Amino acid sequence: MPSDEALYEALLGGDLKAFDALYARYEQHLFGFIRKHLQDAHEAEDVLHETFLAVLRDRAGARAARSFRAWIFQVARHLCLNRHRSAHRATRALKKEADSPEAPSPGPEHALEHQQARDALREAVTRLPLELGELYALRTQGMSYVEMADVLGLPLGTVKSRMHQLVKQLREEMHP
Repeated sequence: MPSDEALYEALLGGDLKAFDALYARYEQHLFGFIRKHLQDAHEAEDVLHETFLAVLRDRAGARAARSFRAWIFQVARHLCLNRHRSAHRATRALKKEADSPEAPSPGPEHALEHQQARDALREAVTRLPLELGELYALRTQGMSYVEMADVLGLPLGTVKSRMHQLVKQLREEMHP
């Protein structure tokens, strides 16, 4: 299986099958990251498509990055931040209320407890400051600290410090 960088080079050479391969490789991971960032499936889908349009348009971006993976997530992150800047906070709050989580399915007591814990975690994550919420979303996509530093444009030490803050804050919210 060719590397991301090899596929990107093939794409730059005009091979559209390379684009299809990159799209297939990253569609779900990027959508999950974007969805957690934006909280709205329709907006997330728009940003996903904008991200892949950027892959087609930006001929030098991925070459300048350490890894294609970090670069494409960085593009998606910037597009998400642009959406946040342009969206009115009150509108987002109303959408969040409309998208209430589904009720836990009936079943054994441990399944209910598990669902409640997931709901509590989801709620705690929504209360995180933006910089910690971004880290959470990137980490749940399986990114290493180095990749997260590349995506966020931060020093590795800052990412480690913020991850410590993230874990501490979630622990406090989950188990006061």
